[in-house]
Amino acid sequence: MHRALRITAALGAVLFALLGLAACGGIPGDAVVSVGGESIKKTTFDHWMSVAAASSAVSAGSKPVVPDPPSYKACIARTKAQSKPAKGQKTPTEAELKKQCEQQYKTLQNEVLGFLISSTWVLGEANSLGVKVTDKEVKKQFEKIKSQQFPKAAEFEKFLKTSGQTVSDLLLRVKLNLLSSKIQQKIVKEKSKVTHKQIETYYKNNPKRFGVPEKRDLLIILTKTEDQAKKAKQEIESGKSFESVAKRVSIDPTSKSNGGKLPGVVKGQEEKSLDAAVFSANKGVLTGPIKTPFGYYIFEVQSIKAGSQQTLKQAEASIKAQLTATQQQSALSKFVKEFKKKWTAKTDCRAGYVVADCKSYKAPKTSSTSAPAATTPASTATTPASTATTSTK
Repeated sequence: MHRALRITAALGAVLFALLGLAACGGIPGDAVVSVGGESIKKTTFDHWMSVAAASSAVSAGSKPVVPDPPSYKACIARTKAQSKPAKGQKTPTEAELKKQCEQQYKTLQNEVLGFLISSTWVLGEANSLGVKVTDKEVKKQFEKIKSQQFPKAAEFEKFLKTSGQTVSDLLLRVKLNLLSSKIQQKIVKEKSKVTHKQIETYYKNNPKRFGVPEKRDLLIILTKTEDQAKKAKQEIESGKSFESVAKRVSIDPTSKSNGGKLPGVVKGQEEKSLDAAVFSANKGVLTGPIKTPFGYYIFEVQSIKAGSQQTLKQAEASIKAQLTATQQQSALSKFVKEFKKKWTAKTDCRAGYVVADCKSYKAPKTSSTSAPAATTPASTATTPASTATTSTK
């Protein structure tokens, strides 16, 4: 895949996939979509269809051509010329080739319309929120990205030629990204204040998150019967090493090969009756047999590492960071929900150009896979068509 200025809008696919702008007074004759009084003209749509086709062609290693509805004659002829069926396979019919060309067109159309609409949403929303970026900021960021992606001027010129984009197109992409970042910052700024009371409440309600539990290192043996456990215990008490007895009689796969050693046991980790016995036993005392659903245990606590608890002061910084992140995410989610309802109802699309972000869109009743939902700059950021934006009046 050719290198491109891959810019992902900071608010992300989840945000701008759900936004839209109003159409006032219907759709002008030279437009395919009207967004808040702003028209996406047919010429603009055609331009980005060519860009999208160029991107697809680079990936496929073929000549960029936009499928030609409604007959798709040129597309059918090109596909027929480029495709040779494998030995034993049937040559596709005209109807099959037409269906293939139609699907190619719809895929490009959904991608392009989705991008143009969502790009206009970003610009319109920034305007309504009073979020701005200067031409100087845009140019500076553009030059930075350009120098990183295209160290040689010839590489950049080749990109422009193969992608079908202009410098103006790319500058608008950079502007879109910067505006998106500033919109996000504006949304979350008001939700970045966490009070000491909130921190204190969280600390009190989640004590386990700020504590390190007591740990005990054990020597342990598991047998099938109580008599076997008693016999093993007697052997150890009579002088045989715990390790030798464990390796010979224990059926616990975790500790047997390690001479019965079971380090770092935390309360609640083992079976209930064994857990209770382990954490009530004294260090160095051979204990058991303890009956469990798995058999009978004998054990000895070798060492005890006491638990610890962070103070509120010690935990304050991490709690504040967590609560801030949670509040910011909640603010973004609320923003998305509110604008989905508000803006979708204000996006008008001409018949034949209706995608999921249009007011008149109706989801198919029966379909395992639907066409791309005219999403966002971020969600299709790997292609020049989907990462570029334009605004026309």
